[in-house]
Amino acid sequence: MASVNFKGVSKRWGEFFGVRDLDLHVDDTEFLVLLGPSGCGKTTTMRMVAGLEEPTSGEIWIGDDMVNDMPPRERDVAMVFQNYGLYPHMTVRENIGYPLKVRGHARPDIARMVDAAAAKVELGPYLDRKPGQLSGGQRQRVALARSLVRTPRVFLMDEPLSNLDAKLRVTMRAELKHLHHELRITTIYVTHDQMEAMTLATRIAVMDKGVIKQLAAPEVIYNDPANLFVAGFIGSPSMNLVQGALIDGAFRGGALTVPRLGGGTRDGVVLGVRPEDVSVVAPGAGLLDAPVYAFELTGESVLVTVTIAGKHIAARGDRHFRCEIGDRIGISFDPARSYLFDAASEDRIRL
Repeated sequence: MASVNFKGVSKRWGEFFGVRDLDLHVDDTEFLVLLGPSGCGKTTTMRMVAGLEEPTSGEIWIGDDMVNDMPPRERDVAMVFQNYGLYPHMTVRENIGYPLKVRGHARPDIARMVDAAAAKVELGPYLDRKPGQLSGGQRQRVALARSLVRTPRVFLMDEPLSNLDAKLRVTMRAELKHLHHELRITTIYVTHDQMEAMTLATRIAVMDKGVIKQLAAPEVIYNDPANLFVAGFIGSPSMNLVQGALIDGAFRGGALTVPRLGGGTRDGVVLGVRPEDVSVVAPGAGLLDAPVYAFELTGESVLVTVTIAGKHIAARGDRHFRCEIGDRIGISFDPARSYLFDAASEDRIRL
């Protein structure tokens, strides 16, 4: 296994930066997730490790090797693609064994290693089938087996679950988590799905416009966002954000007043609070009253959205709670469970 190091890495096309001045150390055996919206630079970062893109500047190290000028096949990395990348005319056995065949391994060794890789992802009964005879989840497991058949130094995974339905994604997340626990291979995983990031990662690097906005363990990213971008991107539904000001330690934004926040007086402040920390109470019993804009039953809970001065505020409530659109309700939350951000710099205000 090996660590991966980015030292001042940038990727530029003309004046456009896909990745800008990236300094990042991925520990040996770590499962690092690059998370962000489309165009944030996460896939470009991973492709530079694979050798499919050349960095404009900076150095990329895999273990003790600086790999900038090293051909992809010599880097000893394995990549799992979003579209599986299987050969339709080959059997599962042939697809899994293909990387070994092109490297000149003997047939008996290939057979033994393919059987071992297939067993890890429970594909034994399907080795003689073609990809077209498999389900989406089975095809994704073939792609995984083909990557792990030769035990690479680094796994690179580019949104490997995005083409699966919701139930299969949950199943495959568990399989990936278990495989990483068993194999302990350094993994860089690209996704825009925050649930995948939260459940799989040792650490998450949240990216935007080619820059890492926060790098930390999943629980830190969720509970202690460093800036507005991370706060708004992580969470489903996303954090409620209300712009206003601090006046003598109280936040005031439109009809919302939150006492006892501290911090004196300052303009240009954004208050953030997660929907699961917002409670629905009787009118007059909370921080504000507002009409219900939307009511959604999600199964394990309900999601109630109100509108204040054109701004939506969502609250997650007990699954047995019921209301109608237009009903007037109260909204409340513990000020200690809220966050403050500077509207100009977008950085967290820590009081």
